[in-house]
Amino acid sequence: MSWNVVIGMEIHVQPRTRTKMFCGCAVGQLGDPPNSNVCEICLGMPGVLPVINKAAVEACLKTALALKCEIPIHTKFDRKNYMYPDLPKGYQISQYDLPMSVNGFLEVGGRKVRIRRVHLEEDTGKLIHAGDKLNKAWESFVDLNRAGVPLMEIVSEPDIRGADEARDYAQELRTLLRTIGASEAEMEKGQLRCEPNISIRRYDSDDLGVKTELKNINSFRALHRAIEFEIKRQIQVVESGGTVVQETRGWSESEQRTFSQRSKEFAEDYRYFPEPDLPPLQLDRAWIEDLRRELPELPGSRRARLVAQYGLPVADAALIAADRDLADLFEAAAKTSGDNKRTANWVIGEVAPSGRLPSPIHLAEIVTLVGTGKITRDQGREVLAESMRDGASPAEIVATRGLSQVSDPAAVRATVEAVLADNPKAVSDYRAGRVRVIDFLAAQIIKRAPQVDRALANELLKELLR
Repeated sequence: MSWNVVIGMEIHVQPRTRTKMFCGCAVGQLGDPPNSNVCEICLGMPGVLPVINKAAVEACLKTALALKCEIPIHTKFDRKNYMYPDLPKGYQISQYDLPMSVNGFLEVGGRKVRIRRVHLEEDTGKLIHAGDKLNKAWESFVDLNRAGVPLMEIVSEPDIRGADEARDYAQELRTLLRTIGASEAEMEKGQLRCEPNISIRRYDSDDLGVKTELKNINSFRALHRAIEFEIKRQIQVVESGGTVVQETRGWSESEQRTFSQRSKEFAEDYRYFPEPDLPPLQLDRAWIEDLRRELPELPGSRRARLVAQYGLPVADAALIAADRDLADLFEAAAKTSGDNKRTANWVIGEVAPSGRLPSPIHLAEIVTLVGTGKITRDQGREVLAESMRDGASPAEIVATRGLSQVSDPAAVRATVEAVLADNPKAVSDYRAGRVRVIDFLAAQIIKRAPQVDRALANELLKELLR
């Protein structure tokens, strides 16, 4: 408890664009043949000129506006110079001293994490290593499909104080990006990559410690575990008399540990200079204000409104507001059904896990049919699945399949009495103290009349067995 954790986050996000950052090549998908989405520009051929992707600039500006960043009038691109096999030009086009936005924030758990900058750059290619340990034959291949894919880099200040908050920050940022349509932000597809910078310091010190940067993190769970491991490692190093080295470390999911990759570079190591093949950008104020007006309701505001307007528990509001389509579905269906809580339960428990969205009117019908006892919850699930598959209304499905629940007390009583008459031994056993036999009798009622109101049948069963 004598240590304070300090974490800053660098998050790379692939904006939702059809083409690469500086050429017309398709962004492509995972599984595309290697080097199939490339051209002279992203291969770094001599004499070619890049052209800025306007859609990527728009996604970056929308992200910056949603994060309450300041957007300067003038911005430019720079060359970040280094040599690596996955970088065919020998440099990466990025932004250095005049980024596209600065000084924003994101609220996480009631606390503000400051955003230092949101800027644009291009991605590198991918190295693939293959080898045969027995024959000691090793080969490396490079796939340049990702070379030139646009990336937004979102850099926070070192305001995060632990693994939980780092994970929550990344998840909240993903929700925001999806809500505004800037990115799909799916980690498993490489569209969102988290790189935490971690250091420790004594509780009585204001000085920042030596930081390490973590790479190779492909899930929020891995992010949490990697940070927890690195915090413990740094504390052990210092408390044993050692010194934390500024370096880049990878995360091994199989071994659940971090490992050293290379010493951490400094800005001067990259010899930044303005990109000579791209003109500086002057961002039109009117266009920026148009983008600001186009922003939808942001997740934090929507969560608060779902609680205040619909009376939802905070946890339910958070789950629904995390997905814009789910939230839109909930609000439309709740207004039609008039039952906010039951509608939320169906959205969270049935719709979200299915990965498909019914029409709001059909979902409202399901909520009403189950809520009024016309069909059971299990039948409601079947009807919802069929409705999403075939497009028929739940009321039509219930009528066609004869699913309407029998709730007339006289009819239900007649069914229960018939079951008791057919099973005199079970009735005798129950009255002799073998109370668990009631489950058998309840099952016989459902077998005889599948559409019976089960709650009413159970109530009458207990009454008639006294």
